[in-house]
Amino acid sequence: MQISARADYALRALLTLAASNGDLVKGETLATAQDLPLRFLENILTDLRRSGLVRSRRGADGGYRLCRPANEITVAMVIRATDGPLASVRGRRPEEAVYEGAAKHLQEVWIAVRVSIRRVLEEVTLADIASGHLPPIVGELGRDRDAWVGR
Repeated sequence: MQISARADYALRALLTLAASNGDLVKGETLATAQDLPLRFLENILTDLRRSGLVRSRRGADGGYRLCRPANEITVAMVIRATDGPLASVRGRRPEEAVYEGAAKHLQEVWIAVRVSIRRVLEEVTLADIASGHLPPIVGELGRDRDAWVGR
């Protein structure tokens, strides 16, 4: 799975908002706190606002805040807001991919991949990451002997 810069930056900005205790935070502050390019972040924040994950207020006292508690916003929700579906095959849902002959069962592999991604990303919330108290599945998978081996 490839994590896009959009998703990574969105998560970092949202984690900064989660740590702000509901205070409004200016886009410039978010960008500086996470060393993100401001213009790119502003576009991402627009997508997050449209997706109902953040609210914004204009003006000197304006800024951004989460629309709901951090324990209700999952990593999966953020990735879907910035990049679309968690797993796709040539831009389509895995259940729509149809193969013939020797590749006939490839669709089952893609569906299994999507399920495994969902098991982590739909479990982990912003509050989990911000607090460092990650769900057990993250620890279990992270302790796998191949987890830290790049391939």
